[in-house]
Amino acid sequence: MAIRHHVIERPPEAVWAVLENPELYGEWVVGTSASRPLDDRWPQVDASLEYSVSLGPWSYEGRTTVRPFEPRRWLELEAHTGRLGTARIAIEVRPWGGHTLVIVDEHPLRGLGGALHAAPLDVLIQLRHRSMLTRLAEVVERTTSPAASADAQALEDAHPPGVRS
Repeated sequence: MAIRHHVIERPPEAVWAVLENPELYGEWVVGTSASRPLDDRWPQVDASLEYSVSLGPWSYEGRTTVRPFEPRRWLELEAHTGRLGTARIAIEVRPWGGHTLVIVDEHPLRGLGGALHAAPLDVLIQLRHRSMLTRLAEVVERTTSPAASADAQALEDAHPPGVRS
């Protein structure tokens, strides 16, 4: 199992704005491009998106489906990788002192990837996650100004989730 974390210097709302936008998926998920939703329900449970994956002269269309999802806390995805099977990708989003801690946990789930899963594969997934989380941070920071982030944090500090005024 490959688990990696990254602090993004924006509030959780800014991170969720990117995670909830299926058109941005190809900008932060390593190896994908040209993502598009298959319906208008993303990121609700069982919603899917398609994307293109290219590796040298080869390319194929991939699909990712939302599995368990708790808005503003975590999102679990099942990525369908053709003959290799599927992978489970869990993304947890936590407030972290005015910023956001994002934790990604991924492992092969079904098919050949699940059957052959071993430590060397986890090393490759860790490298992929490092790049993916850096790209996610770049997209979040590019699409959200620091001033807007400060305003959102002040509002969250005044009215924390789960606390009624």
